[in-house]
Amino acid sequence: MDRFCATLSAGLNSYGTAPCIEFERTWYSGNDITGYIAAVADQLARAGIAPGDPVGVVVRNRVPHAAVILGFVAAGRPVAMIYSYQSAESIARDITSLRLPAILADQQDWTGPARDAVTHVGSAGIGLIPEPIGVETIAARRQVGDAAPGGRLAPGLHILTSGTTGAPKRVPVSTSALQHTVLTMTVGQRPAPDDSPELVYWPFGSIGVCQLLVGPYLGKRMVLLEKFTVDEWVRAVKTYRIKRTGVQPAMLRMLLDADVAESDLASLEYLPGGSGPLESQLREEFESRYGIPLLWAYGATEFAGSVCAWTPELYERYRDTKPASSGKPLPGVQVRIVDADTGTVLPTGRHGLLEARVQVMGPEWIRTTDLASVDADGFVTIHGRADGAINRGGFKVLPETVRAVLVSHPAVRDACVIGLPDTRLGQVPVAAVELRHSGGKPSEDDLKTLVRNALPSHHVPVAIVVVEQLPRNAALKVRPADVAALFETRRS
Repeated sequence: MDRFCATLSAGLNSYGTAPCIEFERTWYSGNDITGYIAAVADQLARAGIAPGDPVGVVVRNRVPHAAVILGFVAAGRPVAMIYSYQSAESIARDITSLRLPAILADQQDWTGPARDAVTHVGSAGIGLIPEPIGVETIAARRQVGDAAPGGRLAPGLHILTSGTTGAPKRVPVSTSALQHTVLTMTVGQRPAPDDSPELVYWPFGSIGVCQLLVGPYLGKRMVLLEKFTVDEWVRAVKTYRIKRTGVQPAMLRMLLDADVAESDLASLEYLPGGSGPLESQLREEFESRYGIPLLWAYGATEFAGSVCAWTPELYERYRDTKPASSGKPLPGVQVRIVDADTGTVLPTGRHGLLEARVQVMGPEWIRTTDLASVDADGFVTIHGRADGAINRGGFKVLPETVRAVLVSHPAVRDACVIGLPDTRLGQVPVAAVELRHSGGKPSEDDLKTLVRNALPSHHVPVAIVVVEQLPRNAALKVRPADVAALFETRRS
């Protein structure tokens, strides 16, 4: 067992009869969680699954799933994540393609297709019962072939990318990489059982699972939300006087739009953030309204989390002069900017593709599709995605540039800009906007005029649709493919 697994195991065993996880306003003790982990381990052993065999989990942010993930990571068992928020047929396809010795899933996810898939593959099927938490056998195991892909999973978590720019990819994250990510999330914190709980709500299928690992790593209680909602998030912050917790742009807009009282968030010392760019206007509005510093970061699943971030110390010194930056590289991380065509390393201040080398991931430089620059002080600024650029008759349009103008309108809460195929120009930009609950409703012409007055004419979307809510995944990231479907529906 490596050091991180040992620390996590010790943390889990340290709670005893004390509260460990609150879910739907009910507290579960440490003994409840470790007892459940033991019950699942026993069920797997009865099914002929050895302690080191890989398993798959159809993940939901619920107590049984939290317990098994913590138990598996602490024990060093390889785990492949399967998204629950997809169709039953898609879950079944994942089960079939992975061909793992065992699949664990909530009772509601053991649909006919999922049961047929484990029977076809020969995997054991284990049901996770939410209330009261329990475990049951869904399907007995038959021998999975030696050539099964699942038999070759490396130790650690095999998590999923967000899928906002294509089908989600499964990325292996070793326990040493998980430790790196947890350490970046706990900089300056020390184990303190009486401290405010960790607030856990990022989807477990993604790198957000590290939010769950922080609790036992520091020996802290956890408040688990199945998904982010303003009411439950604010309740947790207010009730437990939470000092810090991760956010992303959509959450900030939702909090502002709900006009949450400043007193409800008074315990927050700062809010680490990421999972998307933070516009200067949104930062200014939120910090002016609540007086809570936003410490933004940049990262990706491929990097096992953040590669650069703001710290409270950097914020105090540089916030006013570098508001658009995503901070400095974290310990154990190197970044550089390269020319997209030649791969040549570019000098300070030049825009190009960002590459990063993360010590725990290996010696290779990992190239992103993000346009970025690094200034003389070492601060990294992200300027958009190179692969998302819209080629409109030879003119390049960066969606982030147009989006920034649209969200500057006082009535617009969020926006998504994408390119659609065009027989004459190749591609043309279109936009979908989500409005604030308060304020007027701008017309399509109003919004086009706003863009036209701020940017060259080729940036003006050919169509702008107002929607009540932008289509988002479980991590609250907008799904561009679903936005494109809005315009296909409009054309037909």
